[in-house]
Amino acid sequence: MAASNLAAGAANIPGKHPGGGRRHGQPVQKPRDMKGTLSRLFQVLKGDRKGLVLILIFAVLSSASGIFSPLIIGQAISAISNGNAVLTFIFVLLGIYVGYFLVNLLQGIISGIFSQRVTYRIRVGLFRIMTGLPLKFFDTKQHGELMSRLTNDVDNISSTIADSLSQLLSSLFSMIGILIVMIRLSLPLTLVALIGTAAIVIFTRLVTKVTRPLFVKQQKDLGLLNGQVEETISGIFIVKSFSREKAVTQDFEKLNENLSKTATEAQTKSGIIMPVANVINNVSFVAISVLSATLAVQGMLSVGLITSFLLYIRQFSRPFVEISNIYNNFQTAIAGAERIFEILDTTPEPADKPDALPVKAPKGDITFTDVEFGYNPEKMILKGINLHVPAGTKVAVVGPTGAGKTTLINLLTRFYDVNAGSVTLDGHDLRDYRLADLRKAFGVVLQDTVLFAESVRYNIAYGNEGATIEDIKKAARIAGADSFIERMTDGYDTVLSQSGAELSHGERQLLTIARAVLSNAPIMILDEATSSVDTLTEKKIQNALLSVTEGRTSLIIAHRLSTIRDADLIIVIADGRIVEQGTHDELVALGGRYAAMHEAHVGE
Repeated sequence: MAASNLAAGAANIPGKHPGGGRRHGQPVQKPRDMKGTLSRLFQVLKGDRKGLVLILIFAVLSSASGIFSPLIIGQAISAISNGNAVLTFIFVLLGIYVGYFLVNLLQGIISGIFSQRVTYRIRVGLFRIMTGLPLKFFDTKQHGELMSRLTNDVDNISSTIADSLSQLLSSLFSMIGILIVMIRLSLPLTLVALIGTAAIVIFTRLVTKVTRPLFVKQQKDLGLLNGQVEETISGIFIVKSFSREKAVTQDFEKLNENLSKTATEAQTKSGIIMPVANVINNVSFVAISVLSATLAVQGMLSVGLITSFLLYIRQFSRPFVEISNIYNNFQTAIAGAERIFEILDTTPEPADKPDALPVKAPKGDITFTDVEFGYNPEKMILKGINLHVPAGTKVAVVGPTGAGKTTLINLLTRFYDVNAGSVTLDGHDLRDYRLADLRKAFGVVLQDTVLFAESVRYNIAYGNEGATIEDIKKAARIAGADSFIERMTDGYDTVLSQSGAELSHGERQLLTIARAVLSNAPIMILDEATSSVDTLTEKKIQNALLSVTEGRTSLIIAHRLSTIRDADLIIVIADGRIVEQGTHDELVALGGRYAAMHEAHVGE
């Protein structure tokens, strides 16, 4: 009776439970270079060596309980069969079980702390790198996909470390320790056990080869579904305006159906692993039981040894299955790490030269000399641009869409560098200046307003952190934004929703103009600042812009010619070249492209 109770109780302890590894339904992403990425990831983990050492120690202790408890049980059964006392063995087993509980509790806590430390370092480093990348990187990447790297991929690494690293180590130690003990107990029985375990491993690998493409397709289908949901929600105004609710719902149902079919097939096929493994385990267990009984009858094995061996058999195949699951989990994490390292390896914005010049009290004298540039080197957008903007000059840039107007601004602010020629500020090439100083020399007002989910005062003072509330209010008055700000619930302390959705477009634009005023930059860039507002709001914004550009070098990109009539110089760009330049009256008298644009504008 005592022997049967001990054997029954042993099945629920020592031996890891298959709960920490990857669930069979979770998609697997296969990394391109597991070895190289794993090596780099290990270098990141080495940043917390104490945590790694503690995880290793607790993995050994956790495995030890699974290795020694069957031996104690076997010895207890042998003692019973010989008529000896078993109380000592019971206390030893109780100590092992309590120790096992405490070790696993501490192991989980330490793994959680360790993984979050690593996650913190990766996420901070990744965000720091991303903010230092050139604009062209973000122009070629989907913003949602970059956000996924910063959140989902980092979380995958975190969960792998927390759930799988300690389990992997424990499984490895258990597998090696149990195999050594089994060989010492009985080599013939160990060989039979190895045949069953090999069959499980081979079967698992065969099924994995079949299911891996299905999991990859499941991940792709999930991405398509997420993309459709994101587009629908972000464009819900357009969806409702055109009564497309039924159409987008049908699209969603189709994508969801595809995902459901793929996931069902993947999970159904992968789900046969555990049942088949259990069958092989049971067949192997029966074979070992018969063989061990035969050996026992012949007097070659004791009852206690057989009990210990059978308990080891129940535990021996478990680490193999767990390691297989953990391996798949690691593949997903390593694939995510590759995506993260891809960003970390991206060339950042050009570093300042060792002798880079500070930008002190810039006058704003700008010169483009034989400038050529293309976002794709094989297709030039700007071709041979020559332009001189004296300090304090108000220059307007007009031309058809795609002519290269905004590209001029991107070069001036060094979001991109020229392919040929040069751009100078106050006689020095832009590349000779410190980049941070250069950017501060420009105040920018764009057509697409950018506001943050912070207070109004925070948004206005975004480019001038040391500004006082008096400075902020003065900038708002100059921009003409003070009246509507003071009507808001908490005035300047009112917290805006994301992108300032509760404000009209004109009000959002006035806030960005106030921000530009407060920056007090000597050079102002106005890119289509009034193109999306009504005539009355446009007039208000124009008055604000007059205050902003007064006495400063200003570059104004505009479609509405009424906003640039008073510019000191108007340049017309077409096909990447400056085709006309002069004042409003000179260009109208010239009768060229600008005159045609003006005539069309007057006729509206």
